[in-house]
Amino acid sequence: MFAFQSPQTVQQPPPLFSKHLECAATRSSCRPRPCSFCTLNPAISTSTTTADKNHVIQRLCQKGELKRALRVLSQEPNPTQRTYELLILSCAHQGALAEGLDVHCHLSENGSDQDPFLATKLINMYSELDAIENARKVFDETRNRTIYVWNALFRALTLAGHGNEVIDLYRRMKRVGIPSDRFTYTFVLKACVASEGVLSFSQKGREIHAHILRLGYEGHVHIMTTLVDMYARFGCVKCAGIVFGEMSQKNVVSWSAMIACYAKNGMPFEALELFREMMLKTHDLLPNSVTMVSVLQACGALAALEQGRLIHGYVLRRGLDSILPVISSLVTMYARCGKLDRAQQVFDKMDERDVVSWNSLISSYGIHGFGEVAIQNFNEMIISGISPSPISFVSVLGACSHAGLVEDGKMMFDSMVREHRIFPSVEHYACMVDLLGRANRLDEAATIIEEMRIEPGPKVWGSLLGSCRIHCNVELAERASARLFELEPTNAGNYVLLADIYAEAKMWHEVRRVKKLLEARRLQKVPGRSWIEVKRKIYTFASVDELNPQIEQLHALLLKLSMELKEEGYVPQTGIVHYDLDSEEKERILLGHSEKLAVTFGLINSTKGETIRITKNLRLCEDCHSLTKFISKYTKREILVRDVNRFHYFKDGVCSCRDYW
Repeated sequence: MFAFQSPQTVQQPPPLFSKHLECAATRSSCRPRPCSFCTLNPAISTSTTTADKNHVIQRLCQKGELKRALRVLSQEPNPTQRTYELLILSCAHQGALAEGLDVHCHLSENGSDQDPFLATKLINMYSELDAIENARKVFDETRNRTIYVWNALFRALTLAGHGNEVIDLYRRMKRVGIPSDRFTYTFVLKACVASEGVLSFSQKGREIHAHILRLGYEGHVHIMTTLVDMYARFGCVKCAGIVFGEMSQKNVVSWSAMIACYAKNGMPFEALELFREMMLKTHDLLPNSVTMVSVLQACGALAALEQGRLIHGYVLRRGLDSILPVISSLVTMYARCGKLDRAQQVFDKMDERDVVSWNSLISSYGIHGFGEVAIQNFNEMIISGISPSPISFVSVLGACSHAGLVEDGKMMFDSMVREHRIFPSVEHYACMVDLLGRANRLDEAATIIEEMRIEPGPKVWGSLLGSCRIHCNVELAERASARLFELEPTNAGNYVLLADIYAEAKMWHEVRRVKKLLEARRLQKVPGRSWIEVKRKIYTFASVDELNPQIEQLHALLLKLSMELKEEGYVPQTGIVHYDLDSEEKERILLGHSEKLAVTFGLINSTKGETIRITKNLRLCEDCHSLTKFISKYTKREILVRDVNRFHYFKDGVCSCRDYW
C-alpha cells in the first residue's frame, strides 16, 4: 500500500514570506514597522533578518530597482556569482556608471574580481558605459585571462574605435599561447577596418586572413562573411569576391555582404546581378532589410527607375516598409532616379523619421539643385526635435554649393560648432572649399584651407583643384596639384585636371609635361561611362564605344543631329580635346563621348515622350552639356543626366543647373 502523508504535515511557505525577505533585508529588521508577514508571525521576525539576501538582490535587479539592490549588497559579505552578474547587467542596462563602480569595488574587496566570468561581465559593462579605461583596468588586473576575457576586451576596443590596439593585443595573445576562437576573429577583423594607417589593410587584414586559413576556420560562415565585409570596406572588391566564391556555405548575411560590397564600391551593375543570382539560386534564403538597402542603393546608382519600382513592390510585399533604413534608401533611390516628387511622397508617408531619413531628403534636394528647399528641410528637421548629424551638414552644405548659396552655406558652417557642438571634419571643409570655389571666390577657399584646424586631405585639395578647373586659375591649381601628387600619387584624375587647366590657359608645354608624368608613372585616366535603363534593362556605354550592336546607327544619328543643330546655334567645344588634331577630328572624338551615345540610344529605343534618364561616372563635359540642351529642344524630349556631382534636367533647350556646375 501507498503511505499517504497527512495534510497537516505538508506546510507551504506563507504567501507573504518572500515579501518579508525583501523587507527584512532592505531594512536589516522589520521593526519598528513590521511587514504583513511579521505582523502575523511575530515570533520569527528577528530570525529572518539574515535571510538569503542573494535572492533579494537578484529579485530587485530583475525588477529594475538597482539602488535598493545595492543597499542590500552592502549587508551581504558573500554574494553569489549570479548575484554579481545581475548587478553588473543592471548597471549596464541603466547606464549607471557610478553604481557600476560600486559593484566593482565590492567585487574587489571580497576577491571575486579574479573570477574570469565576472571579469568578462565587467569589461562588457564598462564598454556599454563608454568607460574604456576601466575596461582596460579590469583586463590588466585579471590574472586568469581566459579567451572570454580577451574577447571581451577585443569587443570593447573595437566598438570604441581602437582598431590598432586590438591588433596589437591580438598579437600579444598569440605570443602567450591563448588559442583564438570564432568570436576572436570576428572582433579582430572588424578592428582591421577601424585601424589607422596605410598598412592597416595589407599588413593586418591579410595577416588575420592567413591565421584564419591556417586554423581551419574557412568553413565558418560568420567569420568568412566578416572577412568579405572587411575587404569590401577597404575597397578590395576582388579579394572579397574570391572569399565569397570559396565559401562552402552562404547565408543571407553572406549574400548581403557581397551585394553591399559591389554597391558601395562603384559596381552597382554587379550588385544587381548578384541579387538576381541570389533570388534564383535558392528559395530558402529571403533577402532581409540589409540586402534591400544595398539593392536600392545599386538601383539609385544606375538610375534604374523600373528596377527600383520592382524592388519597392517587393519591400511592400515583405513588410519591410516599416524599417527606417529601407525607407530612407527608397527616398534616396527615387531621388537619384530623378523622381524627386516620388521621393517626397515616400518620406511624407513615414510614420517615424530619424536623422538618416531627413539626411536622405536633404541630400536629394541638394543634388537636384534645390538648395533653398534643402535648407528648409534642414530647419524643419531641427524644429521636429531631431539634432543634425555631421552627415546632415555635409548634405546641406553640398546643397548650398550646387545652388550657389554662398552666404547661406557660410552661416550653416558657422552654426556647426556654435549651435550644435559639431566640429568640422575634412568632408565639411571640402564642402566649403567647393562652395566658395564654384562661386569664383578662390582666395577665400584658399584661406579656409590655410586656417583649417586639421590637416587638409585629398578631398579638400581636390575640391580646390576642381574649382580651379572651372575658373582656370593656374597658380592655385599648381599649388593644389602639388599636394595631391604627394597625397594621391596614383590618382590619374588629378593629373588630368591639371592638364585640362593648362590646356585652357594655352600652356601646351605644361600639358605635354603632365602627360609625360602620367606615362612615366603608368597611370591611366578613368574611362568615361554612362548607363541608361530601357524597358527594365540596363545598358552601359564607354567613350568611343565600338562594341554596341547599334553603334553604327548611333553614330549616324549623332552625326545627323550635330549637323542639324549647328544650324540652330550649336557650336562644338573642341577646346576640351587636348590633342594636336584638326577641328574635324576633334569633333569626331567629341561625338564618341559615352553620354552622347547613351542619349542617342535612348532616342532610338524608348517611346516618344518618355523621359530619358542617364547616369555618368564623371563630371558632364561642356560639349555634352551644350549638345544635350539643343537635343532636348530639337527632339522635344526631356533628358535627365546625373553626373558624379549633381542632376542636369534638360527641357526645351534649358538645363536645371542654369549652367552652374
